[in-house]
Amino acid sequence: MSGTNLDDCVRASLELYFADLDGTEPAGMYDMLVRAVEKPLLEVVMAQADHNQSKAAQWLGLNRNTLRKKLVEHKLLA
Repeated sequence: MSGTNLDDCVRASLELYFADLDGTEPAGMYDMLVRAVEKPLLEVVMAQADHNQSKAAQWLGLNRNTLRKKLVEHKLLA
């Protein structure tokens, strides 16, 4: 992904989303986007932290209990 940053990827995806809507007004975009980004974020961070929740929570700037709640919500706990 050389030369492409996260902002550019999100912007391009949102532009495609609006193009796909073809004039239909969107609804609930904020929650949709947070859900779409949060799960892969948690998956990658947990893998990089060797599934150490304390380390992952620290990296994410979250309380460990908050991280655990999010992992449960996204069905990412074994």
